[in-house]
Amino acid sequence: MAVATSSPTLGALLLLALFSAAGVHGAAPSSPLDQLCGSLGSFYVTPELCASALCVDAASSCRSARGAPELAALATRLAAANATAAKASIESALALDAERVPAPASAADADARKGMRSCLQLYAGAVPALRWAARSVAAGRYSGAREVLDAAQYVASGCAGMAGVATLPKENGRFSSMAIVAHAVVASMSAT
Repeated sequence: MAVATSSPTLGALLLLALFSAAGVHGAAPSSPLDQLCGSLGSFYVTPELCASALCVDAASSCRSARGAPELAALATRLAAANATAAKASIESALALDAERVPAPASAADADARKGMRSCLQLYAGAVPALRWAARSVAAGRYSGAREVLDAAQYVASGCAGMAGVATLPKENGRFSSMAIVAHAVVASMSAT
């Protein structure tokens, strides 16, 4: 039985109802990045934080990734790279400080240097572990990498606590965000 409509609006509504019932929507399919970043809420990572950490620059392969495993490998590589950059920045800051003032002027300055050296030790341990984790994730082995990334989340905050009055390089904060995102991504992979 045919339904005749005299109104174009009624016809459009009928077509819309048919498409909706059939599950056809006008929205573009979401990318693997959107799907992954949208699923990390249980790890307290917003889609915005996830995308900004993974797509840090225009040359990033985050938008062309074919799936979650490729994004997990990217996240872990970026965490290792960020830790390496933070370590180098702290080394540089300590070297510049030693050149500027050979002996600390006060007890607070001495404590700040000691805190920065302790922070450097944290990164010195984290960098090789994160590089191992990046290789493991790239090979599809998530369980050991997940634990490394879990521990790495505390490096930046540990540094902030140890540095006292010293100003940490901005790379420490960048690493903190990346470590949180990388852990969430890898944890979501090992949960599937």
